[in-house]
Amino acid sequence: MKLSQKRWRLLGTVAAVAVTTTAGGVAWATSNADPTPSPSASPSSPATPGQQKPGEPGGPGKGFGHRGEFGLGGALHGEFVVPKDGGGYQTVATQRGEVTAVSKDSITVKSEDGYSRTYTLTEDTLVNAARDGIDDVKTGNTVTVTAVVTDGKATASSVNDGTVRDAAGQKWGFKHGPR
Repeated sequence: MKLSQKRWRLLGTVAAVAVTTTAGGVAWATSNADPTPSPSASPSSPATPGQQKPGEPGGPGKGFGHRGEFGLGGALHGEFVVPKDGGGYQTVATQRGEVTAVSKDSITVKSEDGYSRTYTLTEDTLVNAARDGIDDVKTGNTVTVTAVVTDGKATASSVNDGTVRDAAGQKWGFKHGPR
């Protein structure tokens, strides 16, 4: 099986697990809902008006990954176990956040809740940025990383740089980058 087919299978599995987990959570929440109304706090807004805008990283409508795929809503980071090709299981980690360090061999990402992790980059890591791949990813950019975790070490299978993609798309006339 080609490596790209394995990645698509992994991403499909990740999506299926996320959708199933989300559906189960919704079903559980609805079946365990308390029918008695209770007082609730008034809605709050961001500390700085206009701080989070729709379509911007961390803003309303932005889920995990590009345009909120996987149905993870506003998830910043997490790990889950999926079946592995050929049998067994593997742990997959995902994270969305700001790049704090980047080189040809690794990338460190810090999520808005303060969680930080360094991911190893290999020749097989898919980098979705501009023409020069990982060379286009800069400190301060917002990225989404998917990685396989083995013995506590996270090796990135993909890095999606939303900052570079949106900037490149706007140069071509797309309102919020290519979709």
